[in-house]
Amino acid sequence: MKKLIVGISGADGLQMGIRLLELLRDLPHVETHLVTTPNAARMLPCVCGMELRQVRELADYCYDPRNTEAAIASGSFQTDGMIVAPCSMRTLAAIAAGLSDNLLTRAADVCIKERRKTVLLTRETPLSLIHIRNMESVTAAGCVVLPPVLTFYSGAQTARDMVDHILGKALLQYDITLPGFRAWEGK
Repeated sequence: MKKLIVGISGADGLQMGIRLLELLRDLPHVETHLVTTPNAARMLPCVCGMELRQVRELADYCYDPRNTEAAIASGSFQTDGMIVAPCSMRTLAAIAAGLSDNLLTRAADVCIKERRKTVLLTRETPLSLIHIRNMESVTAAGCVVLPPVLTFYSGAQTARDMVDHILGKALLQYDITLPGFRAWEGK
């Protein structure tokens, strides 16, 4: 059984976090631990037409972002790591600075200090030098920065196909292959 922490920040692309939970829910060997930021909770109704409770129903375990004493806030709670999808520039900056001011950033800090895979699907364009330096900082600390860049070799026909491919690439970091994921096979 794999245990993955799923963080959802308030950046554009909330649908990626929701879709990640949907895809993982169908994998019986993966247990999900969800933490959202307050901004994500505020943005869900206007961006996705969903309430936080509906998103929480997709996860195995859910945590209040203010509860920095939750299980995922401790290194002694064993997980396989964390995916933040989407990862806002505010969340990226907090993670880069080691600022554990909410449970999402604390859980990321724990994963980094415990050398557990931490994948950040950063959302912003264009990037400022500050964003790039924060990405450099978290990469040096062991995170994988995986901006949701569109790929076309997978044969994706819809936006959902593209999102699924990006999430498939993120999950490969944990040796999880989504059914139907198409890796590049060369010529």
